[in-house]
Amino acid sequence: MLQKLIIRNYAIIDQLELLPDQHLNTVTGETGAGKSIILGALSLILGDRADTAVLTNKQDKCVVEAYFDVKDNEAFKDALQEESLDYEKECIIRREIGTNGKSRAFINDTPVNLAVLNRLTSLLVDLQQQFGHLALKEDHFQLDVVDAIAGNASPRAEYTQLYGRYKKINHELSEYQKQQASFQKESDYKQFLLDELLQAGFKENEIELAEQQLKQMSHAERIIGVLQGTRNILEEGEQPIVNELKRISQQLQSIADVMPLMPALLQRISATHAELKDIAAELEDMEGKVSIDQELMLQLQDRVDIGYKLLKKHGVQATNSLLELQKNLEQELNATLDLNDTIERLNKEQEIIYNELLASADKLSEKRKKAAPQIKNKVNELLALVGMPNAKFEIVLTKQEPGITGTDDVQFLLDANKSGQFLPLAKAASGGEMSRIMLCIKSLTAQAMHMPTLIFDEVDTGISGEAARQVGILLRELSQYHQLICITHQPQVAARGTRHFYVYKEEGKDERITTKIKVLKQDERVLAIARMIGGEKPSDAAINNARELVIS
Repeated sequence: MLQKLIIRNYAIIDQLELLPDQHLNTVTGETGAGKSIILGALSLILGDRADTAVLTNKQDKCVVEAYFDVKDNEAFKDALQEESLDYEKECIIRREIGTNGKSRAFINDTPVNLAVLNRLTSLLVDLQQQFGHLALKEDHFQLDVVDAIAGNASPRAEYTQLYGRYKKINHELSEYQKQQASFQKESDYKQFLLDELLQAGFKENEIELAEQQLKQMSHAERIIGVLQGTRNILEEGEQPIVNELKRISQQLQSIADVMPLMPALLQRISATHAELKDIAAELEDMEGKVSIDQELMLQLQDRVDIGYKLLKKHGVQATNSLLELQKNLEQELNATLDLNDTIERLNKEQEIIYNELLASADKLSEKRKKAAPQIKNKVNELLALVGMPNAKFEIVLTKQEPGITGTDDVQFLLDANKSGQFLPLAKAASGGEMSRIMLCIKSLTAQAMHMPTLIFDEVDTGISGEAARQVGILLRELSQYHQLICITHQPQVAARGTRHFYVYKEEGKDERITTKIKVLKQDERVLAIARMIGGEKPSDAAINNARELVIS
């Protein structure tokens, strides 16, 4: 709800403050007094483009500031969160036009661009001007109207939840299918690489061990010669070291009883003797393991060749790296199989939810089909009352693929002059007619739909008498549930306001003409409405008529 509007230095407005109440605020004044200028300033808050031509005082900036009570506006709260803006129960929206022509917009003192401003303020104000109707531009307004009358709040919430699940599964399925397509391109090659590694069948460190063994076998004769020669020196030569150490030990033993330090030395010689015997035994064992088997050498060379080829192919340095690669390939190919299972599962889930979605959409459609004729008939009745007796309103529902609102596309059509040709509202109705049509439609949904502050710019253009009275009644009834601001030239409409604003021009001391606005008291209202009936100097009859209108 709009609590306060402040306009400074805009066109012929020097300083102006509007404090509407929460019901029907009527705005009257002479033609050219500045009512449309006030709407122009308000349009800046709604995201319209700015023009420095509106700066009356070129030395000062233009400021338009609106205060809104948004504590019950959940849609606005959610939109703020989506834009990462702070939420407060009172939202202050400000638009400035600098002397340099640059325009800035703020929501709760946070700068925003015009796209964000337009999106957010559309949830706060619906400006019904002669040549533009925000509600009709909204994606779901016409459908929302039908659902409000049909009582579809609960079924639509159920459908929306199902649709959210359906879209989520679709997204997951799409992502997995992309992965599957990507994996599929590489899986054949990966399988080939894996088969090659499996066929090679290497064990841990096998290439390195085979390479070492080949080196030994290629030098087998020299190795055996060295091993045998060394063992001969230790045990089998003319004077083997092992035997000499034994003889030395026996000689030293003979003087051990007279040499106190000898036992320790003999112990060391004994240990050395034992160690050399052990070394000789190991040399003999190593000699027995050195092979010169040509067939085995060919086998080992073949394994090394295969190994080197695979190492080079995969750009690694060791057998264990090939085994790690083999493990990774197995995991990736297994993941592809798991991915296929996941896609199959999601396809089944998708089918189940899609069927539930269609069933839920059918429930919505049935209620919409029942409500559409009721809405059509009621709107046609109201159109006759508000001065459009020749107009025929129609609602067309067409089937479409499941979307966020169901499987129905709803379109409001109008035949303005019994031509037999129904066209979309925006093409079939004039500006004034459109405002009255929107008034009729919104009056039907007053209790069922949340609506922003509704501003009607001369909704009563081209009508008078009973039609104007009916427009006033509809506006007053609608204002029991929503805040309305209505600019009017009809006394029957002005008299229905719960707060009456009067716009006028005033000449200042500097002889400048500025637009002013004031709230009329009861006697001032009667006089203003009497002037709308009987001219600048109304008769007693006009004043009495005005008093009756205001009282009623």
